[in-house]
Amino acid sequence: MQGLQHEATYKTSDMLLFGAFLLLSLLHAGFYFYNSAQSANIYFALYTLLGALSFCCTGFLDEVHRLDLRILVDILSYVCLQTGSLMAVRALYSLFSVPVGRVYYGLWALNVISLLLLIFSQNLSWYPTVLFMVLVTGEQLHLTLGALRRTKRAAGIIATGYGIALTLLVVFAYLATYQPQVLMREVLSIPVHTLLTFPAFLSPVLAISLFLTRRFALDSRLLAVKLNQVRRLSAQTLDQQKEKQLLLAQQNETLERQVQQRTYSLQQTLNNLQEAQNQLVEREKMASLGELTAGIAHEIQNPLNFVNNFADVAVELLAELRDGPLQTLTNQDKEDAESLVNELTQDLSKIAYHGQRADSIVKNMLQHSRTSPGERAPTDLNQLADEYLRLSYHGLRAKDKSFNATLTTDFDPTLEPVEVVAQEIGRVLLNLFNNAFYAVQQRQKLGQPNYRPEVCVATRREASGQVTIRVKDNGMGIPEAVRQKIFQPFFTTKPTGEGTGLGLSLSYDIVTKGHKGAISFDTRPGEYTEFTVSLPVHAEKLQALNFSV
Repeated sequence: MQGLQHEATYKTSDMLLFGAFLLLSLLHAGFYFYNSAQSANIYFALYTLLGALSFCCTGFLDEVHRLDLRILVDILSYVCLQTGSLMAVRALYSLFSVPVGRVYYGLWALNVISLLLLIFSQNLSWYPTVLFMVLVTGEQLHLTLGALRRTKRAAGIIATGYGIALTLLVVFAYLATYQPQVLMREVLSIPVHTLLTFPAFLSPVLAISLFLTRRFALDSRLLAVKLNQVRRLSAQTLDQQKEKQLLLAQQNETLERQVQQRTYSLQQTLNNLQEAQNQLVEREKMASLGELTAGIAHEIQNPLNFVNNFADVAVELLAELRDGPLQTLTNQDKEDAESLVNELTQDLSKIAYHGQRADSIVKNMLQHSRTSPGERAPTDLNQLADEYLRLSYHGLRAKDKSFNATLTTDFDPTLEPVEVVAQEIGRVLLNLFNNAFYAVQQRQKLGQPNYRPEVCVATRREASGQVTIRVKDNGMGIPEAVRQKIFQPFFTTKPTGEGTGLGLSLSYDIVTKGHKGAISFDTRPGEYTEFTVSLPVHAEKLQALNFSV
């Protein structure tokens, strides 16, 4: 009866170990399937599978009644148990990254020898297996302790499991050798050999499984952390790409704006160059025209002097004829002769008048084309403007006694002398004053009620470092159609015989070319006209053009 209880206890213990080992084998095979980089799982899965087969064989051994089959199943049990133990050692090599060496291959050789002794030597029985398992467990414990020395703290779990297994196996071997009766005793209805073998086989397996499970959990957690890092880095990379794209768009916009600005600047430069080229061409044309004008004027001067002189001589001769030979004629002949002489005298007077006018035009043409230099000197522009204003006004009143106008001056008392060619600036002012008085005189002739002719002149020292002279009249104004032509040579709005069309052209050249200044005008037809002459105060003492009116 007691033997049957022992056999039942053995069988129950083996089946429990079979189920535990098989479950662990499937678990770690799944671990390897999901994470093949951890190769220790596949070795441990083979170890637990072989262990499960070993315990399955021992668990069903009593069901086999044929002796040869019982021996075969028993041998298969030991083969699976010992080979599985070597798989456990191989799993530790892989787990702790230890290279496989002679010890491992020596264990394989010892495994083969112990199995041969088990098969062919009846006296040794299962003692070689116990010795082999002690050595294997010792190597496993050695690997675990080596991992502990390399600061792999988690290896303490496996070391504990193998320590327990090794201790129990040593105790089992000692009792089996020297006190076999103790193994058959029961503690809490469980035989001592079961209390020794069951935890001896199961503790390393559970320790390694716990270690691998912990490693798998740590790897999963590490993968989760890395996944979060990857996601964060991806978000940062995406944000950086967006920032780069935004920066690139801004840079493209800036570059496009700079290209447009530079294109506009180049276009302006090109336009300025073209304008300068046109101005050079015009200046060359005007220089050539001036030379041509001077040549023509010189050629016309001689025959014109001849005509004027002979007209004067002819008038004198007709006067002598009237006072002399005509007095000896009869009354009828005398009247006819005097009529002819008077008519001839009038014709000669008209010839002399138009000859003098042509002579004035020729002189203006010569003065317009002349380039002789004038000397700059400090000049009181207030005094110069007042002097030429009075000169122009009294010159006009000498021709028309009925003309009266109001002269208004607004001179800057703080204005210092300016270096100019006084004669040339005087000609400019005289031309402007003459035009102003002519404009108010023409408006006065219209007979507008309550109209009072007025000419104003003002001087100012500007903040820009220039001196301005303003000449304003309340005359006819300048029509819009002729504003672009008033500075052109020979252009005039005055009737024939009252202007040569060179006054404003000559004034423009004197101010802009001779004194590096500017002349402009503001006008409103029927109300006023105001000319502004701007002269630089600190102009260099250059040679100015000497023009004459």
